Amino acid sequence: MYSFLQDGEFVQVDFQADGKLSGFVSRYGDLESDKGAFLDHFIKTGTWKVRQLSFETAPVHGVWFTFKGSVERGPAKTRNEEGYYVLKGTLSQFSTDANKKTAGRSREVTFKKFPQDEEAPKRPN
Repeated sequence: MYSFLQDGEFVQVDFQADGKLSGFVSRYGDLESDKGAFLDHFIKTGTWKVRQLSFETAPVHGVWFTFKGSVERGPAKTRNEEGYYVLKGTLSQFSTDANKKTAGRSREVTFKKFPQDEEAPKRPN
């Protein structure tokens, strides 16, 4: 799981062995009809190869996202710190209004991987 645009929002990506990517983006709604509601945008298409990845989410309330970028080593020193890995690339957000007009905007983003708990050492039996 990685951070998303605001505190409390996140993106979860699951790297599958066949080069496909699944997961979802959980974010707070920002339209008048869903302001503050927690919305899940499931990844409808996604792929990865080596460190490169891209995905597109299914629309929720007329809003969807695309991401194209890479997985990179972040600034954190250990896996139990936020940002050991980051997703870095271009996020595009699209929306369709009541008149079926689509608008979009893109921005460069860096999403930090959430900390992982360090596994306890295994004891011999």
